[in-house]
Amino acid sequence: MSAERQPLQPLQSAYRLNFVSKEQLDLLQTATLEIMENVGVRFPSQKALTIFAEHGARVDWEKQIVYLKPDQVFKALSTAPRYFVMGARDASLDLQLQDGVTYFTTDGCGVETIDFETRQRRPSCKDDVGKMARVSDYLGSIGFYWPMVSAQDFKRTAPLHELDASWNNTVKHVQSETVMGERSCRYAVEMATVIAGSPEERRLRPPLSLVVCTIAPLVQDEPGIEGALVMAEASIPVGFLAMPTLGTTAPATLAGAFAMADAEIISAAVLMQLHAPGAPVFHSLMQAWADPRTGAYVSYSQDSRCRYAPVQMAHHWGLPSLAACYGTDALEAGNWQGAGEVALDPFMAGLVSPEIVTGMGLAETYTLLYPEQLILDDDLYHRARYYLMGMEVNQETLAAEAIRAVGPGGNFLGQKHTREHFRTSLVRGVAQQLGPDNKYRQPREVALEKVAWILKNHYPEPLEAAKQAELALILKAADAELN
Repeated sequence: MSAERQPLQPLQSAYRLNFVSKEQLDLLQTATLEIMENVGVRFPSQKALTIFAEHGARVDWEKQIVYLKPDQVFKALSTAPRYFVMGARDASLDLQLQDGVTYFTTDGCGVETIDFETRQRRPSCKDDVGKMARVSDYLGSIGFYWPMVSAQDFKRTAPLHELDASWNNTVKHVQSETVMGERSCRYAVEMATVIAGSPEERRLRPPLSLVVCTIAPLVQDEPGIEGALVMAEASIPVGFLAMPTLGTTAPATLAGAFAMADAEIISAAVLMQLHAPGAPVFHSLMQAWADPRTGAYVSYSQDSRCRYAPVQMAHHWGLPSLAACYGTDALEAGNWQGAGEVALDPFMAGLVSPEIVTGMGLAETYTLLYPEQLILDDDLYHRARYYLMGMEVNQETLAAEAIRAVGPGGNFLGQKHTREHFRTSLVRGVAQQLGPDNKYRQPREVALEKVAWILKNHYPEPLEAAKQAELALILKAADAELN
């Protein structure tokens, strides 16, 4: 019998923090519009350039650069939905995006893993994708699943096999960042239609979403953007993720980097609306730094105060936001750096309230999977979830009767009120788990044990045999064509 999964526990903050003011948001948006109108964004895709030209945008065909006037941008974005549904295999786990509710997902797509059994470092494979999907299916902190590592045993069709492993091991929504190109995306749409049951149901409750990375500075990825057009046609949510590196691929100031990256995101979102008005799109901006001494990529710095300003920027455009948490630069799980860099992330994200957030479970700057890292990140998530809750103050919690009964100098162990609340007053995380000697255990050891327990005891409802067979046929065709 399978262990019952934890109920979904999204962040729902009683508080709200503005990282940037309304005036600053207006200045950032104006700068973004000026970049799109006067500098332009390169779209190395004849299909994309043609769509822009047909809708009146100025196109430099030789340089493949598109220039958009502000009124063209706002008119196109007027059809983009502010909220939409991210469907799941199990309809009770559909995510209706809404204000004040934040769903987290795993990080992806790493290329190496610490083996579940041998603890040796090795390239990742499809089986790893499926195992971590099962762990994610169990955890209440995970609203949807982003394949954490690459199915490198399937070469060019690895992204499609990652989807197959995901849907066979979780009933939650699945998001990909690796499916790219028109042909691969058409196969992915076909697979999503099988999962949904029909094209109509896929449009209402899409079980798949896609993240497409832009290329800094001010360039779109050809297979990414052409695949995104296919997804938009199918009403599958597409997010555009800009990852500017301050000082190398972006200005060395946060405001300049944000405005430039925003132009990459918004120009792509405009294209989706011109091609398929009403297509669900979302906004994502995750900056990093270049170490001026070495040129090394640094995803965390002590000055990360504006890490969540892009969430407000997305909302200022009227778009949902995919924010970034976790993804430590630490080289292994469970050390000071791995906790210190990410400890505030879910709390700060909750204060600005993005609709969705990625990042749980990887180390070494989003490339290496330690299975236990997901449990450690889950622990930090729940700390933040409790921090963000309002305190309950009422007659029961004030315990006035118990206080009167005990009076000065007594204790509360014998009180009925204590018996009713004592076991739930301490919420145990990985740092408060007791061993046989009644001493607290090492958190990393607890996390490793929990991964093993989930893999042994939790098996999500299996995908129907007929749907498994249909996915297998689609993958067979894709392997034959694309490999």
